[in-house]
Amino acid sequence: METKLRQAEALLREHGQEHLLEVLGRASGEQQESLTEQILAIDYRALKEVGTQTEEKRDAELAPIPSLDAEQWSERERESFAEAGWAELKAGRVGVIVVAGGQGSRLGHDGPKGTMDIGLPSGKLLFQIQAERLLNVSARAGRFVPWYIMTSPDNHDVTAAFFREHGYFGYPEEEIYFFQQHTMPAIDHAGRLLLSGPAEINFTASGNGECFSSLARTGALADMKRRGLAWLFYYNVDNALVKMADPAFIGAAVHFGYPVATKVVEKKDAGEKVGMACLKDGRPSIVEYTEFPPSLLEERDAAGRLLFNLGNMSIHLFSLPFIERHADTDVPYHAASKKIVHVDREGRTVTPEKPNAYKLERFIFDFFPLAEGMTVLKVNREEEFAPVKNKEGADSPESARRLLLALHRRWLLAAGVSEEELAGQEPEVSPLVSCDGEGLDAKTVRELLDHG
Repeated sequence: METKLRQAEALLREHGQEHLLEVLGRASGEQQESLTEQILAIDYRALKEVGTQTEEKRDAELAPIPSLDAEQWSERERESFAEAGWAELKAGRVGVIVVAGGQGSRLGHDGPKGTMDIGLPSGKLLFQIQAERLLNVSARAGRFVPWYIMTSPDNHDVTAAFFREHGYFGYPEEEIYFFQQHTMPAIDHAGRLLLSGPAEINFTASGNGECFSSLARTGALADMKRRGLAWLFYYNVDNALVKMADPAFIGAAVHFGYPVATKVVEKKDAGEKVGMACLKDGRPSIVEYTEFPPSLLEERDAAGRLLFNLGNMSIHLFSLPFIERHADTDVPYHAASKKIVHVDREGRTVTPEKPNAYKLERFIFDFFPLAEGMTVLKVNREEEFAPVKNKEGADSPESARRLLLALHRRWLLAAGVSEEELAGQEPEVSPLVSCDGEGLDAKTVRELLDHG
C-alpha cells in the first residue's frame, strides 16, 4: 500500500493536482486506500488533452449525405428489407442495447429515466413499453432478442432492482445483461480534480461514446460474441416511440453492407436544436447544430427544402466487427461546462450558482467517421420519435404521451374503426398486441375498445 500511496502522490504532483495531496495525507485506513486507487486509475493523458483544447477549429467541409426515405419505399422494397431483417432476427444475429444511464431529476422524476410514467392510460413505464415491444418482436422471431442495458454508477443498482421488482416485465432474466458505462473525473475550469466526498473524487458518467469500451470492459461484448450476434441495435431510453429491433431498418443495413446505420428525421425548421447527419470532410458524421455555420443551416435545394435536414434521433445499428475493432479506439472527450456540486478540501459541500466545472463526455457518433460508409434511413417523426427530455412543453412526458396515443389512434382508424367509435376515447394499444399497427383485425380491435 505504501508503494501505491507514493505513486499516487507522484501522479498528483506530475499532473498539477497538488491540491489533493493534503486530502490524501489526511485520509486514513480504507478511505486513504480507496482514494489512492482512484488517483491511480485516472486517465491523465485524456485530462491533459481536454485542457489543451482551444475554441479555434479548422473549418470542416460539410456536405449532405446520401440517404434513404422509408416513406418513399415501394411495398415490394419495404417487404424485401423487412424480410432480410427478420432473417437476421430469426437466426439470432441481432441484439439490442439501450443507453439508460440518465436520471429523471430534470423531469421532476425521482429515479432513472426508464422508470418514468409518461401518463398513458395503462400507466406503463418507459422500460415496460420497451420490454413489451421486444417481447412482441421475439415472439415473431421465434427466439428472444438479447437486451443489453447500459446504466451509470448513479443508477445501476436502482435500475437492476427495478427490473427485479417488476419481474423483468416478462422478459427472461437470462436474456438481459446490465452493465455500467465508464466514468471520468469532473474538473474545474482550471483543470483541477473535484471531490464528491471527504476522500472521494467526483466521477461522472462519461457519455454514450464510452459504449464500445464499456461493452468490452464489462464482458458484455464477449457475451455478444458467444451468442453469435452480428448486429447491435442502439437506442436512447427516453424515446417513447422507438421501434425495437426494427426489421426493415436491420434489413436495409444488411442490404447496403456498411458497418454503421442510423435513423434520422426531417428537421422541423432550420433552427431546430438537433445534430445533423452529413458528410464532414467526406466522412459520415453527425454534427451538432452549434458547430454548423449559420449560413449552411439556412441553405436550401432547388425545391426549397433545407439542404441539411437530417436530424439525429439516436437510433443506430452497428456491426459486431466494427464494435470490436473500435472498443479501444480513442475518440476525443468533449468538455461540457456544468454546475457540479462538489466538496472542498475541508469537506464542505459547494453548490454552485453558475457553471463551475467540466463534465467530460464522448459521443457515440464520434465513431461514425471511422466507418467507410453509413446507411442513413429517414423515417416519420410522428411514428418513431418522441423523446422525453423536458419537464413540460416540447419533448416532455406529455408530448410523448400525445404522440404515442395519436399513433395508436391512426392504427385503429386504418384497421377500420370509425371516428365516431373513437370519439371521447384515448385508446392505447398494448405492444404485446401490436408494435407497428400489425395484427389489428376486427376481433382484436373490438376487444381493445370494449376494455378501454
